[in-house]
Amino acid sequence: MEVLKEKVEEEEAAEREEAAERAERGEKIMRPSEVRKEGTIMTQEMLRDLKKKLSEIEITVPGRDSIISEDTVDTSKLPLSYQSNTPKEEHLLQVADNFSRQYSHLCPDRVPLFLHPLNECKVPKFVSTTIRPTLMPYPELYNWDSCAQFVADFLSMVPLSDPLQPPSHLSSSTTVIKCQKGNCFDFSTLLCSMLLGAGYDAYCVNGYGSQDLCHMDLTREVCPLTVKPKEIVQEKEMAPPKKYSVKPPRDLSSRFEKEQEMKKQEGIRAEEERQLRKEEVRLQEVENANSDPLHGLRVHCWVLVLSGKREVPESFFIDPFTARSYSTQDDHFLGIESLWNHKNYWVNMQDCWNCCKDLVFDLGDPVRWEYLLLGTDKPYLSVTEEDDSDLNDEDDEDNLGKEEEDKSFDMPHSWVEQIEISPEAFETRCPNGKKVIHYKRAKLEKWTPYLNSNGLVCRLSTYRDLECTQTLEIKEWYQNREDMLELKHINEITGLVIDYFKPGHPQALRVHSYTSMQPETDRIMEFYEKARVDGLIKREETPKTMTEYYQGRADFLSYRHVNFGPRVKKLALNSAESNPRPMVKITERFFRNPAKPADEDVAERAFLILEERIQLRYHCREDYITASKREFLQRTDVDSKGNKIIMTPDMCISFEVEPMEYTKKLLYQYEAMMQLKNEEKLSRHQAWESELEVLEILKLLEEEEAAHTLTISIYDTKRNEKSREHREAMERVMHEEHMRQVEAQLDYLAPFLAQLLPGEKLTRGQAMRLKDECLSDFKQRLIDKANLIQARFEKETQELQKKQQWYQENQVTLTAEDEDLYLSYCSQAMFRIRILEQRLNRHKELAPLKYLALEEKLHKDPRLVEFLRGYV
Repeated sequence: MEVLKEKVEEEEAAEREEAAERAERGEKIMRPSEVRKEGTIMTQEMLRDLKKKLSEIEITVPGRDSIISEDTVDTSKLPLSYQSNTPKEEHLLQVADNFSRQYSHLCPDRVPLFLHPLNECKVPKFVSTTIRPTLMPYPELYNWDSCAQFVADFLSMVPLSDPLQPPSHLSSSTTVIKCQKGNCFDFSTLLCSMLLGAGYDAYCVNGYGSQDLCHMDLTREVCPLTVKPKEIVQEKEMAPPKKYSVKPPRDLSSRFEKEQEMKKQEGIRAEEERQLRKEEVRLQEVENANSDPLHGLRVHCWVLVLSGKREVPESFFIDPFTARSYSTQDDHFLGIESLWNHKNYWVNMQDCWNCCKDLVFDLGDPVRWEYLLLGTDKPYLSVTEEDDSDLNDEDDEDNLGKEEEDKSFDMPHSWVEQIEISPEAFETRCPNGKKVIHYKRAKLEKWTPYLNSNGLVCRLSTYRDLECTQTLEIKEWYQNREDMLELKHINEITGLVIDYFKPGHPQALRVHSYTSMQPETDRIMEFYEKARVDGLIKREETPKTMTEYYQGRADFLSYRHVNFGPRVKKLALNSAESNPRPMVKITERFFRNPAKPADEDVAERAFLILEERIQLRYHCREDYITASKREFLQRTDVDSKGNKIIMTPDMCISFEVEPMEYTKKLLYQYEAMMQLKNEEKLSRHQAWESELEVLEILKLLEEEEAAHTLTISIYDTKRNEKSREHREAMERVMHEEHMRQVEAQLDYLAPFLAQLLPGEKLTRGQAMRLKDECLSDFKQRLIDKANLIQARFEKETQELQKKQQWYQENQVTLTAEDEDLYLSYCSQAMFRIRILEQRLNRHKELAPLKYLALEEKLHKDPRLVEFLRGYV
């Protein structure tokens, strides 16, 4: 506090100098007593009237009660540390009160410090002891961004009862988690506890924020999900120009038309920019008209993360309401009064006239930050060697012959219990399973997993206007879908729908873009090529064409384009299976096969089916500018003798870069054409299979969208019915085993001992009689059980015989349904007869053993062993 004293002394000296200057100028300073003398003299009647008027005025004091009420939490069941203070905590409260009094005396223009609010049990607790550093057992909560997002989603925001003052109550994080609601101080305390447990250098900050920040108003902010990441453009390495390269063709387009088009586009862009500036000016006027009258006075609490630990390069703020990070120079944060962690408390002594932009967060500097306890872990300012030697000499003179006492005081341990978040609460997150956040021209909705039957967990709706009435596009995120659907992007203007799938789809589908689920419409399908045998990457379909892209195939196929003609009308339904579209042209492209010469390696081939032509283009050799080409004509006419023409020189038109002798022979050309005909049939068949696959995929997608079945982990015993049934069966078996053990421990002599008089001693004859009666009774029970099983067996056999006799008599007039019922009955009857037969045989085998076991137990029973000794 020495720095504060020096500051106050300087201010008092400046005031005395100013008063002396006024006295020299002859200015008259009016005293308060003189002011009262100049006022109107009040009579007794006027005083009575004034008192009556003042008594009629009712002033409503805003409530500052705790958010946590007794109806929500039973405070009597809370631990003892919540309901009382330890001697060390009482000492800390006294130290804090002393610090507060000195601070108020030396800085009367500053607001009171937020030191020891009441907890949920209405017990004053120091704010630093309310923080409980805790490392959560979930890997997702190890980084600051995931921790902040969890707190923002898990709790519901409750505004401060008085926006100009800190709250009078500060509940523990355990109670806040139980109630799932709190103000900015509750949010910050929980988030700071989690960050400290994760190893961050985090602090709770008591200061002043903007109206949007205090009210969690994000309608002026852009949604982070709508911001597209900057694409990194990689510069392609230009190949060195060849000496003999083909010059590009001359550009014969009109430069005048290009200039006119550019002017037109510039005019359109200028008009759009003008409309945008006009809209921004209008919005600025609206914001200025709705300026906050309490700007700079609204109290807010947030979290400060200093650099150093966990490889944090630069200090930053975290708003606990929105989980967004801000720079320490952001305009939303208007000032800081104090900050604290679980070890100490610091008061800001720097001027906040420029918000927080000029603040230096060196907590070891006592000039900028006044600390409460001496036991701070922050380093103090370093001094030069000369100053250090001077200070040491002065200390030696002042403290000569004296021992300085250690006045440091350690912060007590937190009174809050261990913060625990159950797996159910961690999965649920949002209160009541749903949370809605409004952004500028966007609305974000979040749901708990498994809350929606279709697996929807998040929806982002973007709008054209600020009133959010004209929808532009919708993005929906899904989880735990059996069809592996992850994201659905819907453009409301064009009607385009794009579905994104995770790996694991039955058809290896990755992306599906479409405007309609009807077949033979515009759509694009992208696949996971490593999950498919044919190496298909992408399939583009229009009403008249279908294009496929491949990669990693053994035949080096990379591209197939199919042109369809008009479908021939049939009475059957129009589909690729019943009435396929006729193929007009098939174009295929191939990668370079290094095992073949370039003149024999086909780069592109086109099957013109209606024209009965096949066109080939081969790969170009290195350092060559032209490639070989060949075209085959398929003729079906006959010659002059009536024989079918198989091959003639004019049926093959070729251009070869380096002609070879064997390529001019008719046999070579005939074999090549026959091979191409077979490949044409194969290509047409593959194209037809592709059409069928599209229909199959569309049918599968419609069924999955209608069923939208969700996958449940085998470890989720609450939702997994099979796992729950298995667990219940195991518990039932264990219960039955326990009951059998209990029955085995029952006293088998109790019914027979009850025949004796109370207090009567057992004699040898009575013991023999008890043994004989017990064995005979057990023998009779075994016989009765065998007779019962035998009776049931005979009954089932007779009923089956009667049913078989009825079937023989009415076999001719029976319907198929009656025969099915008869067969089902016979199957069940035979099953019951077989079970009864097995039980009867087992009973006959075990009955003698059970009888001998009981006889042995009777001989070893401590109540009969003395009398039965010698009798076996």
